[in-house]
Amino acid sequence: MLYTPAALTGAPESRPPGNRVRLLLAAGFAIQVALRSWLFRHHTRPVANPDETGYLIAARWLTGGPGIDLSGSTFYQGGYALLLTPVHGLTDDPATVYRLVVVVGSLAAAGVFPLAYLLLRRLAVGGRAALPLAFAAGAAPSLLLFSGLALADAVLPTLLLGWLLAVHELARRGSVRAGLAAGVLGAYAAAVHMRGIVVLAVTVTVVVGMLAGRRLPRRAGTAALAAASAVLAAGQALNGALAAALYPRGHRDLSGLAVERFTTLDGQAWALAGAAGQLWYLIVGTWGLAGIGLAAAAVVAARRGGPFALRVTAATLLATTLGIAYASSAALPDEHRVGNHAYGRYLACVAVVWLLAGLVALVRARRAAVLRYAAASAGLAAVTGGAAAWYAGDRLRSDVFIAFDFPETSFLSGVRDALDMPGASAVAAAFLACLTAAACLPRGRAAGVAAVLAAIHLAFVAYLAPATPSGGDGLPAPQAGGRVAVDLRVAWPIALPVAHKVWWTELERYDGALQGPPPGACTAVVPDTAGMPPAGWSVTGEGRGWTTWRAASCG
Repeated sequence: MLYTPAALTGAPESRPPGNRVRLLLAAGFAIQVALRSWLFRHHTRPVANPDETGYLIAARWLTGGPGIDLSGSTFYQGGYALLLTPVHGLTDDPATVYRLVVVVGSLAAAGVFPLAYLLLRRLAVGGRAALPLAFAAGAAPSLLLFSGLALADAVLPTLLLGWLLAVHELARRGSVRAGLAAGVLGAYAAAVHMRGIVVLAVTVTVVVGMLAGRRLPRRAGTAALAAASAVLAAGQALNGALAAALYPRGHRDLSGLAVERFTTLDGQAWALAGAAGQLWYLIVGTWGLAGIGLAAAAVVAARRGGPFALRVTAATLLATTLGIAYASSAALPDEHRVGNHAYGRYLACVAVVWLLAGLVALVRARRAAVLRYAAASAGLAAVTGGAAAWYAGDRLRSDVFIAFDFPETSFLSGVRDALDMPGASAVAAAFLACLTAAACLPRGRAAGVAAVLAAIHLAFVAYLAPATPSGGDGLPAPQAGGRVAVDLRVAWPIALPVAHKVWWTELERYDGALQGPPPGACTAVVPDTAGMPPAGWSVTGEGRGWTTWRAASCG
């Protein structure tokens, strides 16, 4: 079949938003930013280390500031750090830098609201219904949690939502502009995080498939592939420069671990069970809406004769989600953490898209179909959660539980020091029942669903607010000026954050068991078991696991 725009559209064009809608979108965007600014008003320092500090130091190095030797650790790609370079161009003060990074993350996450509105309108949700639904979706936990942290996860949801809209437009209209957008965003995602490699692979596969099937103009397909190639080359150059400067002796080889898992039966069992755990978390962490979206997308993608663009978009999102879950689980080292078995962060980048897909099904499907989708969501949660729990066994109780990894499930179950999968699943099912009941109202379905979703998200904000960090971190704060040396015996959770605080020089490492601080250094960070400082040095600070010394010659 030759390419014809009418054959691909499958739905009437929606009119551009009027001035009133634009004002409401702008006001809603401002409120979304304000919510995050209030929620993270006390954030002045990295709390999710080593990830946050890795990105912050990469951004500082890109602006000509000092780096640090991160050899042997996870490689933090430069695509996200590049967005933070203007912040380092404005100030050197670490606390101010971090506050501005939170602003960047808040602006990026709030951008989901207008994009969500556009997606809902594309899927034939009326304008009056789309606004409250998009606004409620904009406060989803996956968008709130990471917008206040210096992590790539702060921008990935917005990036992937924009990419998916571009893919839909490419399949619907076949325009060169949509091809350029899809190619650029897909390749940029690969420069931001390893998960983006899946996004890029799916982008290329979709474009090549449509070209081969003559469902896409050659100009648009060529533009998409050329744009992806150019951005991919630029991203590789950026990441190559970062690797050479900050990882001179190499970084952690997660891709090698993934290949090993792909090629062994035990590795496959690990990867598939971990992927099931991620899908379970995705469903319960969106109150069952992602489960509805998954079921609806599978129906749309498999149904012949439906709108071509919608089928392509559904299949694209399914392939991306399953690919990320499987590949990230395969590449995840066994750190004896509960998060090895059920983890929400890696699929957080697509969580809001699935939440929106679930909302569309709730407000547009017939009531009998809504009930079937809700039952399918509950069944998916039970199957994926059961598979993950069966594979993990007693490790769900014996492995280390890190509360930072489980905010949604802790909110659901009320258990803050362990993963209660049955409890979280039960409360998520109750929320799903409320959303389903609202969708079955004789009138005002969309308003009812939006109200229920907003109430759940407000409750989550109330739960999250007291947990935001404030006050000091109890870690060394070297006096500005002069060289700073850190004893190799100081644990990395102490030494690495110091690298962010010391903005004027690169940290020097030395073995305090064999020698004293390097000649010419002004500050030394040593373990609290180091004893008295050598002649010419005095103690200037102490804490759990560390002591700081200052050379008399430096004042």
